[in-house]
Amino acid sequence: MSDKVYQLNDIVQMKKAHPCGENRWKVIRLGMDIRIKCEGCGHSVLVPRRKFETKLKKVLERAEEETTN
Repeated sequence: MSDKVYQLNDIVQMKKAHPCGENRWKVIRLGMDIRIKCEGCGHSVLVPRRKFETKLKKVLERAEEETTN
């Protein structure tokens, strides 16, 4: 099984849609727990990292890399 690579501010798709009908989530916090925010209604959910990694389907959009010179 391949590792799914995600980072802060990525838009991800989970295996199940949110009850509002939207299936796009933005990663807004990384740590032992991961907070994701529904792109449809704005509801945020705190999910343990292990559960998040099993429920993650794919990364839809990568966050822009910020370069500092």
